[in-house]
Amino acid sequence: MTNATSEVIWTRHLLHFLGLEAPLARLHCDNQAAIHIANNPVFHERTKHIEVDCHFVRDHIVSGVIQPCYTPTTEQLADIFTKALGQQQFQYLKDKLGILNPHAPT
Repeated sequence: MTNATSEVIWTRHLLHFLGLEAPLARLHCDNQAAIHIANNPVFHERTKHIEVDCHFVRDHIVSGVIQPCYTPTTEQLADIFTKALGQQQFQYLKDKLGILNPHAPT
């Protein structure tokens, strides 16, 4: 989430430089624990090693730069580019992206 938040901030600065208004960015995540930790300001003993990243993300949630939202793993479109998927899941995500096979008979 930290890397995505950094990219959102960079993009917002670029848009501001170009004179455009950047809307609230929705950050889709399939890890409910990460969303909970980012939203909850209570110190978590088990997350001590990621405390700096948590504060970075949390600060930008509070300031309204990003809004984390849960997206189930089965709906993560990026998985088609980053993971080995079964045929059914691959077909589902491919259809969702609107990818067509130009060599398939019509």
